[in-house]
Amino acid sequence: MKITSLGVNAAFSTGAFEEVISIEDAFRIAQSPEMRQASPEIIAAELNKHKKKLYSPKWQANFLIEFDMPSKRGTSGYRLLVDLGCDGRHSLKGLGLTSSDIDGIYISHPHSDHIGGIEYLGITTLFNPYYTPAKKEWVGDQLIADKLFLEQEWWPSPPANSKPDLFIHRKVLESLRRAVGPGLDTVQGVPNVSLQTYFDLHLIGKQEDGRTVSHVFQDGDGYWTMTPVFAMHVISSSEEMASYGISLQHSSSYNVLMPTDTQHMMPPQLESHYRRANRIYMDCETAKMPSGIHPHVSDLINNMDPKIQKKCLLYHYDDYPQVPENMFYGILKAGSAHSYPD
Repeated sequence: MKITSLGVNAAFSTGAFEEVISIEDAFRIAQSPEMRQASPEIIAAELNKHKKKLYSPKWQANFLIEFDMPSKRGTSGYRLLVDLGCDGRHSLKGLGLTSSDIDGIYISHPHSDHIGGIEYLGITTLFNPYYTPAKKEWVGDQLIADKLFLEQEWWPSPPANSKPDLFIHRKVLESLRRAVGPGLDTVQGVPNVSLQTYFDLHLIGKQEDGRTVSHVFQDGDGYWTMTPVFAMHVISSSEEMASYGISLQHSSSYNVLMPTDTQHMMPPQLESHYRRANRIYMDCETAKMPSGIHPHVSDLINNMDPKIQKKCLLYHYDDYPQVPENMFYGILKAGSAHSYPD
């Protein structure tokens, strides 16, 4: 299993924009006859005309997990997103990927920096006739629009193997429906458009009948069991909003914990998860004024058990965290990747 930090910005953060010029443009300008005898000021002015703004996200709210198993897309390697913020498509492009390369998504909670890319993922895969082999067979020689509108027997949902998986806790599902429903309700002429029109829905975690449902991903000769883990994120309007992180348990007993957004450095009810984990993806704030809805890096430095600190890969929302050397396992940057079991 490989986990890559996508570098998607948090709700109130913005990435950096850098003015750049391509190597091709710079070389062409430098070699042009009129520039060979030009002054540095004239050359600089000409270069400035060709500068473009390059967006560089620097925060890690979302992740890509890759399992060594057959994908829905008919290739080797299943790709699962853990949340997808509004600028997630840019981060994927930075890895050379698009929605067509994604097999499924897990949603931890309904904040925009975790669900803002749902519309992008759903709509682009729905209207991609080549998304999976099953999709191509289902569409045949028809245009997607004709298939959707004229053949009513499939309404409201295309075949499960023609669309991405959506893994979600039932207590997050209704909020997600309300948040993304209007944006997804855009299929011309088709009634009862819903999340299931776009995604193959899998409810995991505690079910209404009391069962706890996990999902198992094959990974080479082993497998990973993914189970939601409750953590308190925000208490607003006298109501709680949980963020359901995930525990990934390998068949060898290696454990990766991704609490996602949590209010506390180490919630008491999750202490056993932190102690059991071999690797922890830990969110932290670095701003001078803590918000109170994420653990602050100073809390992690001053109050976290050193044995747990050593397990933590930190991801952050503002400036790069300044921490004592060798205190934590590492600090993530956009594109950072780790393979497990390590």
